Amino acid sequence: MALELTGKVSQVLPLETGEGKTGQPWKKQFFILDFMDNNYPKKVSISVWGDKTDSLKNVQPGTELKVSFNVESREYNGKWYTDVKAWRIEVQSPGSANNQPSNDIPAFDEPAMSSGNGFNGPADNDLPF
Repeated sequence: MALELTGKVSQVLPLETGEGKTGQPWKKQFFILDFMDNNYPKKVSISVWGDKTDSLKNVQPGTELKVSFNVESREYNGKWYTDVKAWRIEVQSPGSANNQPSNDIPAFDEPAMSSGNGFNGPADNDLPF
């Protein structure tokens, strides 16, 4: 099931890189999206993996985004970790009737599950922490 949120970016966190146990390089980046849930302000940390991190290069705090994402939890060494993974990011232009992606930041599309293993991160499922 894919979910969607529209809100303003409050932070773009530094790019994280590493190498999986098979030697494959990986990179990910998080951003914090502020949104309204009924009448209450909320924040959510959203991750972007691989080449999709390029989509965040021009994003500044205050940029309004429409984010399509999946929520996934995984067990690792007896603990559960939940990740909110973006698979589409669209910059929302003020006053735009059709809310098309901005030319400044390339939008990306990906099916909800991109590989047979059900994980949109590194192919070896090596957690980066």
